[in-house]
Amino acid sequence: QVQLTESGGGLVQAGGSLRLSCTASGRLERNVMGWFRQAPGKDREFVATISWTGDSIIYGDAVKGRFTISRENAMKTINLQMNSLKPEDTAIYYCAARKYSTTSYMQETYPYWGQGIQVTVSS
Repeated sequence: QVQLTESGGGLVQAGGSLRLSCTASGRLERNVMGWFRQAPGKDREFVATISWTGDSIIYGDAVKGRFTISRENAMKTINLQMNSLKPEDTAIYYCAARKYSTTSYMQETYPYWGQGIQVTVSS
């Protein structure tokens, strides 16, 4: 059984920064992990994904240049450093994982999901 647990969300002013983390438990060797988000009244959208080795990273257009995804495999953890936050970044952020070596922005290809964590950016 794979479980994903997010941490680090909260309230921040526009222009500020937050760092999200996601820790995996269970058997999830050589996996791809990523972040998605869902704002109120909107569909869930892709944020970023990173391969097991970290050599393949994809960002969603809305966060390119502001967010950085990284991973610490020894800790089974990925991080999302979010800088220059905007009110439109307000959403529930979800960690996801898949047992493949290739990265993907398609949420339907991720079978494992965390509960989600709230990020609120005030103007």
